[in-house]
Amino acid sequence: MWRKEFDRGHLGRWLTAGAFSVALVVAAGSAQAESGSEWTIYGGDYANTRYSSLDQITTENVGTLRAVWMRSLGSSESQEATPLVINGTMYIPTSSGPASVFALNAKTGVVKWRYEPELPDDYKATVCCGLANRGVAYANGRIFVGRLDAILVALDANTGEELWTVPVQEYAKGYSLTSPPTTVKDLVITGFSGGEFGVRGALQAYKQDTGELVWKTYTIPGAGEPGNETWLGDSWKTGGGAIWYVGSYDAELNLIYYGTSNAAPWGGQTRGHDSSDIGEYTNKHTASQLAFDVDTGKIVWSYQMTPSDVWDYDGVNEGILVDLKIGNSTVPTLLKADRNGFFYVMNRKSGELVSARHYVLTNWASHVDKGSGMPVEDEAYRPQLDKWARNVCPNLIGGKNWQPMSYSQQTGLIYMPTFNMCMDIANRDQEFVEGTFFLASEFDLAVAGPGDNLGEFVAYDPITGEKVWGIKEDLPFLGGAMTTAGGLVFYGNPAGDLKAVDARSGEILWNFPVGTGITASPVTYLADGKQYIAVVAGRLVGPPSFFGEIGQRVIDASPTGGVVVAFELPN
Repeated sequence: MWRKEFDRGHLGRWLTAGAFSVALVVAAGSAQAESGSEWTIYGGDYANTRYSSLDQITTENVGTLRAVWMRSLGSSESQEATPLVINGTMYIPTSSGPASVFALNAKTGVVKWRYEPELPDDYKATVCCGLANRGVAYANGRIFVGRLDAILVALDANTGEELWTVPVQEYAKGYSLTSPPTTVKDLVITGFSGGEFGVRGALQAYKQDTGELVWKTYTIPGAGEPGNETWLGDSWKTGGGAIWYVGSYDAELNLIYYGTSNAAPWGGQTRGHDSSDIGEYTNKHTASQLAFDVDTGKIVWSYQMTPSDVWDYDGVNEGILVDLKIGNSTVPTLLKADRNGFFYVMNRKSGELVSARHYVLTNWASHVDKGSGMPVEDEAYRPQLDKWARNVCPNLIGGKNWQPMSYSQQTGLIYMPTFNMCMDIANRDQEFVEGTFFLASEFDLAVAGPGDNLGEFVAYDPITGEKVWGIKEDLPFLGGAMTTAGGLVFYGNPAGDLKAVDARSGEILWNFPVGTGITASPVTYLADGKQYIAVVAGRLVGPPSFFGEIGQRVIDASPTGGVVVAFELPN
């Protein structure tokens, strides 16, 4: 058995998927405008739908799609970035720092400029799970990028000149920036990683033109603040709740939405009762969905998906903002496929829960109670101090991890890469040492779910909670999704196969091997009036290295590489 222990140095039973919901009509509309001729923001739009209105490439002609250019990124560590395309220029950060930020001609791939920051020699020591950078942000002629040494940088979008830098946190204490910030109004807003190092999570807003800090909001309530009583003693000081992934934004409500990471350390005996009877020790605002007022940073509402988390079920996965018709009313909703195995539909104005259903094999909780909003646990699957919980599903990698899902305005369906994996896990004693892993946990992650597939790309109906179709994949860690008005959904896999799929039927219409593993989501854009598809690829190493023999298979499936590849239809 492969196992890694940090405190010193299979199939589970399928409980009937519980769900609650009100009657929903099969109709949905995007809350924000979809992506069009450009790809100006990480999720395609502020709603994170990753849906494009472009329709030159369709189910009828996608089979003729051809590679038109390829550019090496000069970094062979895992590549996880979504490119931006603005005014004919493609902006891409690489892994390892980033080692580089490229500005490319979006039609030809020719380099316009390249930014290569100097990073401290020891920054890798306080990065948890791979040397990733998932993208940059753009606003008002500036490119904003976070670095693994916890520095936020503003660049001139035309020249690559460094305009300002600001330390968000001290990297040596376990902090890093791995995902793009969000640009809203005159602000650039970012969280940070560090949940595995016992940091205290926060969201921070800076002025775009100067880098001056405007507001900072801690996710975990401090002494004397409401909610601090949900933490045992001083455990809140190292309680996690980091915001390390991307946000969504509703301009009408003036709210920005982020999810928070695991409670730290994973061993729950340090933060409350060491049992499923968690009582008051819910560890407020960890593994939660939060809504912040953009102007002040005030938390307007919160919903906790996994109270007293002991499974590393980070709640950071993106929220997609769409308007669903519920009864005779149109309700502003936030859709979230959480790592804990439940798909949530929330009212994004109030935080009220509309529905929560299993979307993958889930046995740690049978259902979510509508009255309390709390998951109903099976205590056999909660790890305790020196007591193993076996065959817990899903694995801590989640039913879905950060790899983004997409919502199609054409079909009203969600398209997402999912995992079919479980785990064994136990709590251990561990003393906190600043700047080092603080897990208080031992685990075996190389536990496969039922069947022959370890991953599945799924079309999911957020209204009925039903899987419409699925494409089973031998390996986990599938790439993110993108949908288009051409009736297509695109995604890749760790072997490096980029696929175009009929969004309604699930039929694979086109496949192209890019030569190295795909984790990121493709994008689409126009150049000189012609539609292009582009994807960043590069073998994933960090997270699979925790998964024993299964993880090694993921790594071995892909040659080392780091490229961006663009595709077009023949003339």
